[in-house]
Amino acid sequence: MSRAQCPRCLRPQSHCLCELIPQLDSRTRVLLLQHPSEVNHALNTARLAALGLKNAELRVGETFDDLDVLLNPPGYQARLLFPGDDAQLIETPSSSEDSQPWLLVVPDGTWRKARKLLHLNPLLAQLPRVTLAPGAVSRYRLRKAPGPGALSTLEAIVQTLDILEAPHSFTPLLRPFEALIEGQIAAMGHDTFQRNHGQT
Repeated sequence: MSRAQCPRCLRPQSHCLCELIPQLDSRTRVLLLQHPSEVNHALNTARLAALGLKNAELRVGETFDDLDVLLNPPGYQARLLFPGDDAQLIETPSSSEDSQPWLLVVPDGTWRKARKLLHLNPLLAQLPRVTLAPGAVSRYRLRKAPGPGALSTLEAIVQTLDILEAPHSFTPLLRPFEALIEGQIAAMGHDTFQRNHGQT
Protein backbone atom coordinates (compact mmCIF):
# COMPACT_ATOMS: atom_id res chain seq x y z
CA MET A 1 0.00 0.00 0.00
CA SER A 2 1.49 3.37 -1.01
CA ARG A 3 1.83 6.13 1.55
CA ALA A 4 -0.44 9.17 1.38
CA GLN A 5 1.31 12.00 -0.43
CA CYS A 6 1.00 15.76 0.00
CA PRO A 7 -0.37 17.06 -3.32
CA ARG A 8 1.64 20.30 -3.02
CA CYS A 9 5.20 19.32 -2.05
CA LEU A 10 4.78 15.69 -3.21
CA ARG A 11 6.34 14.38 0.00
CA PRO A 12 4.71 11.66 2.11
CA GLN A 13 2.08 13.28 4.38
CA SER A 14 4.13 12.24 7.41
CA HIS A 15 7.11 14.23 6.03
CA CYS A 16 5.27 17.18 4.44
CA LEU A 17 7.51 20.23 3.98
CA CYS A 18 4.82 22.83 3.23
CA GLU A 19 5.07 24.56 6.62
CA LEU A 20 8.73 25.30 5.92
CA ILE A 21 8.22 26.62 2.38
CA PRO A 22 8.19 30.44 2.31
CA GLN A 23 6.34 32.69 -0.13
CA LEU A 24 8.98 35.13 -1.37
CA ASP A 25 8.61 37.99 -3.82
CA SER A 26 11.35 38.60 -6.35
CA ARG A 27 11.97 41.11 -9.10
CA THR A 28 13.59 38.31 -11.10
CA ARG A 29 11.23 35.81 -12.69
CA VAL A 30 12.42 32.19 -12.49
CA LEU A 31 11.48 29.64 -15.13
CA LEU A 32 12.42 26.07 -14.18
CA LEU A 33 12.51 23.54 -17.00
CA GLN A 34 12.63 20.14 -15.37
CA HIS A 35 13.59 16.90 -17.06
CA PRO A 36 10.83 14.30 -16.47
CA SER A 37 13.27 11.95 -14.72
CA GLU A 38 13.51 14.44 -11.81
CA VAL A 39 9.78 14.72 -11.04
CA ASN A 40 9.50 11.76 -8.68
CA HIS A 41 13.00 12.04 -7.29
CA ALA A 42 12.98 12.18 -3.50
CA LEU A 43 15.27 15.23 -3.57
CA ASN A 44 13.32 17.35 -6.06
CA THR A 45 14.73 20.81 -5.26
CA ALA A 46 13.30 22.56 -8.34
CA ARG A 47 9.79 22.01 -7.01
CA LEU A 48 10.78 23.57 -3.68
CA ALA A 49 12.06 26.65 -5.55
CA ALA A 50 8.87 26.95 -7.60
CA LEU A 51 6.69 26.66 -4.50
CA GLY A 52 8.74 29.15 -2.47
CA LEU A 53 8.95 31.92 -5.08
CA LYS A 54 5.81 33.80 -6.10
CA ASN A 55 7.40 34.86 -9.39
CA ALA A 56 8.40 31.37 -10.55
CA GLU A 57 7.05 28.72 -12.89
CA LEU A 58 7.93 25.03 -13.15
CA ARG A 59 7.47 23.18 -16.43
CA VAL A 60 8.25 19.50 -16.94
CA GLY A 61 9.29 17.93 -20.22
CA GLU A 62 12.10 17.25 -22.67
CA THR A 63 10.71 19.65 -25.26
CA PHE A 64 8.37 22.61 -24.80
CA ASP A 65 6.04 23.58 -27.66
CA ASP A 66 5.41 27.04 -26.22
CA LEU A 67 9.05 27.77 -25.35
CA ASP A 68 9.12 30.93 -27.46
CA VAL A 69 6.28 32.36 -25.35
CA LEU A 70 7.81 31.14 -22.08
CA LEU A 71 11.13 32.83 -22.85
CA ASN A 72 9.62 36.18 -23.78
CA PRO A 73 7.34 37.44 -21.00
CA PRO A 74 6.78 41.20 -21.35
CA GLY A 75 9.17 43.30 -19.26
CA TYR A 76 11.92 40.70 -18.79
CA GLN A 77 15.20 39.78 -20.47
CA ALA A 78 15.97 36.06 -20.54
CA ARG A 79 19.22 34.59 -19.18
CA LEU A 80 20.14 30.90 -19.03
CA LEU A 81 21.71 29.78 -15.76
CA PHE A 82 24.17 27.26 -17.14
CA PRO A 83 27.97 27.14 -17.33
CA GLY A 84 29.80 27.55 -20.60
CA ASP A 85 32.82 29.22 -22.16
CA ASP A 86 30.76 32.29 -23.02
CA ALA A 87 28.84 32.44 -19.73
CA GLN A 88 28.99 35.76 -17.89
CA LEU A 89 29.63 35.84 -14.17
CA ILE A 90 26.55 36.93 -12.21
CA GLU A 91 27.20 40.22 -10.42
CA THR A 92 25.17 42.60 -8.30
CA PRO A 93 23.70 45.25 -10.64
CA SER A 94 24.92 48.79 -9.97
CA SER A 95 22.31 51.13 -8.51
CA SER A 96 22.43 53.23 -11.67
CA GLU A 97 21.27 50.30 -13.77
CA ASP A 98 17.55 50.55 -14.37
CA SER A 99 17.43 47.72 -16.86
CA GLN A 100 14.70 45.17 -17.26
CA PRO A 101 14.69 42.42 -14.65
CA TRP A 102 15.85 38.98 -15.68
CA LEU A 103 13.86 35.94 -16.61
CA LEU A 104 16.23 33.38 -15.09
CA VAL A 105 15.87 30.16 -17.06
CA VAL A 106 17.05 27.13 -15.08
CA PRO A 107 17.30 23.65 -16.61
CA ASP A 108 16.80 21.02 -13.90
CA GLY A 109 18.20 17.51 -14.08
CA THR A 110 21.50 15.70 -13.88
CA TRP A 111 24.22 17.48 -15.85
CA ARG A 112 23.70 15.02 -18.69
CA LYS A 113 19.92 15.52 -18.71
CA ALA A 114 20.27 19.31 -18.46
CA ARG A 115 22.58 19.33 -21.47
CA LYS A 116 20.03 17.19 -23.30
CA LEU A 117 17.35 19.82 -22.60
CA LEU A 118 19.56 22.42 -24.27
CA HIS A 119 20.24 20.11 -27.22
CA LEU A 120 16.54 19.36 -27.77
CA ASN A 121 15.49 22.99 -27.37
CA PRO A 122 17.69 25.18 -29.61
CA LEU A 123 15.98 28.35 -28.32
CA LEU A 124 17.45 27.58 -24.89
CA ALA A 125 20.93 27.08 -26.25
CA GLN A 126 20.72 30.48 -27.97
CA LEU A 127 20.06 32.42 -24.76
CA PRO A 128 22.85 34.48 -23.16
CA ARG A 129 24.38 32.30 -20.43
CA VAL A 130 25.16 33.34 -16.88
CA THR A 131 26.98 31.43 -14.17
CA LEU A 132 27.96 31.72 -10.53
CA ALA A 133 31.51 32.33 -9.39
CA PRO A 134 33.42 29.11 -8.70
CA GLY A 135 34.04 27.96 -5.16
CA ALA A 136 30.49 27.61 -3.85
CA VAL A 137 29.97 24.90 -1.24
CA SER A 138 26.84 22.78 -1.53
CA ARG A 139 24.76 21.62 1.41
CA TYR A 140 23.53 18.76 -0.77
CA ARG A 141 25.18 15.88 1.05
CA LEU A 142 23.19 13.08 -0.56
CA ARG A 143 24.01 13.33 -4.24
CA LYS A 144 27.35 12.80 -5.87
CA ALA A 145 28.44 16.15 -7.31
CA PRO A 146 30.09 16.10 -10.74
CA GLY A 147 32.84 18.32 -9.39
CA PRO A 148 33.71 20.91 -6.74
CA GLY A 149 31.37 23.89 -6.68
CA ALA A 150 28.40 21.95 -8.08
CA LEU A 151 25.15 23.08 -6.47
CA SER A 152 21.62 21.74 -6.38
CA THR A 153 19.09 23.61 -8.53
CA LEU A 154 17.60 25.30 -5.47
CA GLU A 155 20.99 26.39 -4.10
CA ALA A 156 21.99 27.87 -7.47
CA ILE A 157 18.75 29.86 -7.62
CA VAL A 158 19.16 31.14 -4.05
CA GLN A 159 22.75 32.25 -4.67
CA THR A 160 21.79 33.93 -7.95
CA LEU A 161 18.87 35.83 -6.43
CA ASP A 162 20.97 36.83 -3.40
CA ILE A 163 23.41 38.48 -5.84
CA LEU A 164 20.88 40.05 -8.19
CA GLU A 165 18.57 41.37 -5.50
CA ALA A 166 20.99 42.21 -2.67
CA PRO A 167 20.51 43.08 0.16
CA HIS A 168 17.30 41.00 0.02
CA SER A 169 18.01 37.43 1.19
CA PHE A 170 16.49 34.30 -0.30
CA THR A 171 18.04 31.96 2.29
CA PRO A 172 14.58 31.01 3.70
CA LEU A 173 14.12 28.95 0.52
CA LEU A 174 16.74 26.56 1.90
CA ARG A 175 14.78 25.65 5.06
CA PRO A 176 12.66 22.88 3.48
CA PHE A 177 15.73 21.70 1.54
CA GLU A 178 17.73 21.24 4.74
CA ALA A 179 14.80 19.48 6.43
CA LEU A 180 14.54 17.20 3.40
CA ILE A 181 18.20 16.25 3.63
CA GLU A 182 18.05 15.68 7.40
CA GLY A 183 14.99 13.47 6.91
CA GLN A 184 16.76 11.40 4.27
CA ILE A 185 19.84 10.99 6.49
CA ALA A 186 17.65 9.94 9.43
CA ALA A 187 15.81 7.42 7.23
CA MET A 188 19.01 5.78 6.02
CA GLY A 189 20.67 5.86 9.43
CA HIS A 190 23.73 7.87 10.42
CA ASP A 191 26.16 4.97 9.95
CA THR A 192 24.94 4.28 6.42
CA PHE A 193 25.16 7.99 5.58
CA GLN A 194 28.74 8.19 6.87
CA ARG A 195 29.71 5.08 4.93
CA ASN A 196 28.20 6.27 1.64
CA HIS A 197 28.47 10.05 1.81
CA GLY A 198 30.81 10.96 4.67
CA GLN A 199 33.96 12.94 4.08
CA THR A 200 37.03 10.77 3.82
